[in-house]
Amino acid sequence: MQLPLGIRLRDEATFDNFVAGDNGALMAMLDPRLAKRGEQEPLFYLYGNPGVGVSHLLEAACHQADQAAQSSVYLPLLELGDYPASLLEGLENLDLVCIDDLQQVAGSMAWEEGLFHLFNRVRDSGTRLLLGSRQTPANMGVQLPDLVSRLGWGLVFQVQPLDDEHKCEALILRARNRGLEMSDELARYILSRSERGMGALFGVLEQLDSASLRDKRRLTLPFIKQVMGW
Repeated sequence: MQLPLGIRLRDEATFDNFVAGDNGALMAMLDPRLAKRGEQEPLFYLYGNPGVGVSHLLEAACHQADQAAQSSVYLPLLELGDYPASLLEGLENLDLVCIDDLQQVAGSMAWEEGLFHLFNRVRDSGTRLLLGSRQTPANMGVQLPDLVSRLGWGLVFQVQPLDDEHKCEALILRARNRGLEMSDELARYILSRSERGMGALFGVLEQLDSASLRDKRRLTLPFIKQVMGW
């Protein structure tokens, strides 16, 4: 399902493009290709700091639903928090609903009541619900006690950040998907010079990809130093 909100899934936000690191157990339950048949959980609540992959996983679930010819929607409230809570009406008719950045509407009674009623509707309809936030349900600042209770109905996971080894693996994988060959040595060098969050690291890769296409150069240490000014 595509709502007329200008929201598009990122092409790179797929399960195949996600390095799990210490999130292997979560991936085994979240990715329908890995979950045991008939045992997929109907409700997930994922939380973590920016850059650990909460949004990536919610978008990946929508991509996977699309491939399985299932209806889905991704609602990032960081971008949609100014919309009315009526945005939630009718979502129980979809196979999958992914709502991201829940912390954006915590404290808004209209949104909290809308989410509460959505929970009740999706429970009756069998819709899968994936939620993303930066905080746990108890620490998000939700004022409606019944909604706090609903948020803990399903499986609550803290998405774990990657260690340095897995950050390098993620860089190499993302580079390969862009048609760039990146060695372990180059990935470690980028990690040593860049800000260490995955958003910043992928931003460096974006710059290198653009420069590589422009100059028709492959990735080498001198080229990376030249492009990044390191």
